[in-house]
Amino acid sequence: MNAVTEPWQWDEATWRGHVERVRAGRRLAPPWPGGAKVAVALSFDSDHETIPLREGETRPGKLAQGEYGSRVAAPRILAALEKYGVPASFFMPAVSALLHPDEARSYVAAGHEIAAHGWIHERNMLLEPADERVLAARALDTLEEITGVRPVGVRTPSWDFSDTTLQITAELGLIYDSSLMADDDCYELLSHGRPTGIVELPVEWIRDDAPYFMMERYGSLRPYTPPRDVLQLWCDEFDGARAEGGMFQLTMHPHIIGHRARMVVLTELLAYMSACDDVWFATHAQIAEHVRTELSGPATPTG
Repeated sequence: MNAVTEPWQWDEATWRGHVERVRAGRRLAPPWPGGAKVAVALSFDSDHETIPLREGETRPGKLAQGEYGSRVAAPRILAALEKYGVPASFFMPAVSALLHPDEARSYVAAGHEIAAHGWIHERNMLLEPADERVLAARALDTLEEITGVRPVGVRTPSWDFSDTTLQITAELGLIYDSSLMADDDCYELLSHGRPTGIVELPVEWIRDDAPYFMMERYGSLRPYTPPRDVLQLWCDEFDGARAEGGMFQLTMHPHIIGHRARMVVLTELLAYMSACDDVWFATHAQIAEHVRTELSGPATPTG
């Protein structure tokens, strides 16, 4: 049996192999439609009850928090998006869709995107590759059966991207992922230096509601940041993306952002961005399709 080596004992082939498994390729930032200066990609991870369920937590208290996301928050979010005429992408675990099929269908009926987000919000890095593959395929089939639309993109639960996630994403024929953080703007994913044709719409904890508003009753996690401070941060992120001609991507969760005091953040952000006449509001799928046109052209610098 080979002795376990520490990272500082790895040879170059070993550490370089880990780094090159999934890497950022060319940046994909072509001119936006209609002469827009910025593309805005709003997303909501409709996790609901799957967060406690994936931990084996079945007590009513925890499950009720998730139920709030579907029962109260999702309708509020849909109403706000309708008011400003803004499309969004809803990443939904298949178990959430099975628990709330009318909600899943309502996203599609309102012109929004439904996208994959795992089976029961499982942690991919704890799964065997075969199990990850089966759950990913089952999730796509389930969302299609419920909504009539087969997702074209995925966000891994908890942004948990395993060594085999990219391969599985390609095998399933998906055109984009939204789980990684190598850029502010879209880029092509590379596998061991080889282009995959899969677009990455990068996420970031700065542009996610969970770090600011999460609460754990028996832990040290507390929502210390006032909602209006988060609004200012996100407005600054949007302004920066607009100044650079890039993309502003935002990740939210109905059970988190959908409370009254936090909906102020979403509604005021929508009003702020909608006041600009040079914004392209689009789903993640629409942006991925748009930037893919650049993959057939000459390469551009990656940074």
